[in-house]
Formats: sequence, structure tokens, C-alpha cells
Amino acid sequence: MSFGSFDSPGVTQPMAEINTTPLVDVMLVLLVIFIITAPLFHQAVPVDLPKVDATRVDDKPRVLAVAIDGEGAVYVDGERIDAKEVHGLEVRFAAAVAGGGDPELHLRADRGTRYERVTEVLAAAQKSGLAKIAFVTEAPQGAGR
Repeated sequence: MSFGSFDSPGVTQPMAEINTTPLVDVMLVLLVIFIITAPLFHQAVPVDLPKVDATRVDDKPRVLAVAIDGEGAVYVDGERIDAKEVHGLEVRFAAAVAGGGDPELHLRADRGTRYERVTEVLAAAQKSGLAKIAFVTEAPQGAGR
């Protein structure tokens, strides 16, 4: 069964258009319902918090700056540590961990540093309990436009 216009009773051509007005009406009603009910989805517990005047705690971690030059000499916070003494590194790192907080190790290694020396420093840091280790690099020329 096809629907047509009531103007010409002899024409039995089907109507080729779809009436979208009811669809738009339904969508607008749904939109209004969602706009009204959306704030009700927030299920927060009302809590009356106390008002206290206090200073803000600075949680800046202690940074342990470690540098390795091209010859393999290790510097911790600017102080040279003997290249042969890995135990001295462990003691220094353990003292930083025992000092409180969760110190970060920022490692700067020269481009010509042997990989073996870098791994020795990382192993000493791991044995001492340092968990946060960052490798400090420089941006290549022309990268920061």
C-alpha cells in the first residue's frame, strides 16, 4: 500500500519523500530530557570540610645530579667520585635515599662515554634503592623553532 496526496485521486504514484518532522520532534524531546537529567547523574556526597589556614607543602623531590665525562669520571652533585670505586657511588646514593623523600637521579653522560660505565652507575643506583632515574639530553640544533 502506498500513500499519495489527496489532491488527485486518479494518480497512484507512491510518494518519494520521507517526512522527517516526527523524527526531529522525537530527537528534540530526547535532547531536552538528557539536558534535564544529566546533572542528576553526578552522585557526589556532600561533605562540609573544615576551614583551616595552613601553608602549602612543597613536594619538590631532591635531585641527585650525576655526570659522566668522556673519560668515565663520575661527578655526583659536582663532586668527583673515583672512577674505579663503584662502592663509593652506592654509599653516596644510599645516603641520598636514607636522607628522606624519594630522590631523583638526573644522569648526564658525555657522548663519548662507554656504555659499560653508564650501566655501572645505573646498577649502583638500583642497588641503593633509587627508583626514579632520568637521562638528561640536549635538543638537536634547529629542533626548537
